[in-house]
Amino acid sequence: MATAKKAPAKKAAAKKAAPAKKVAAKKAAPAKKVAAKKAAPAKKVVAKKAPAKKVVAKKAPAKKAPAKKRTPNAAFMKPLTLSPALSAVVGAAALPRTEIVRKLWVYIKAKGLQDKINKRMVNADEKLRAVFGKAQVSMFEMAGLIGKHVK
Repeated sequence: MATAKKAPAKKAAAKKAAPAKKVAAKKAAPAKKVAAKKAAPAKKVVAKKAPAKKVVAKKAPAKKAPAKKRTPNAAFMKPLTLSPALSAVVGAAALPRTEIVRKLWVYIKAKGLQDKINKRMVNADEKLRAVFGKAQVSMFEMAGLIGKHVK
């Protein structure tokens, strides 16, 4: 038991020596204040909370004047005459290019001509094969192939 009592004494001595080194390491620490601190009764140490980070609310963008309604380009809205092959699919009336593409998609979806696996591809039936010139067309090249059938 005697050895058990010596071990805590050594730890206590080591703890007391450590603060003394820290005080000595400080440059202009007056000796009187150090002595006063040691003599002062022990106070409870309350852990200070780190200052909370301020949450910056996102500012709403300044309200702009209501945007003017976009006017379509006149070239896109110009009615075009259709070739007989294209008029068999979308109708005989002269239509703007945007309406031609819209009616083509209505026809493709009604007949189920969109490829089941790759939805970007259109499988042409007999009427569309006359317009496109091939059995399967990408939806991106479809508008370019229509250009050959309008004036």
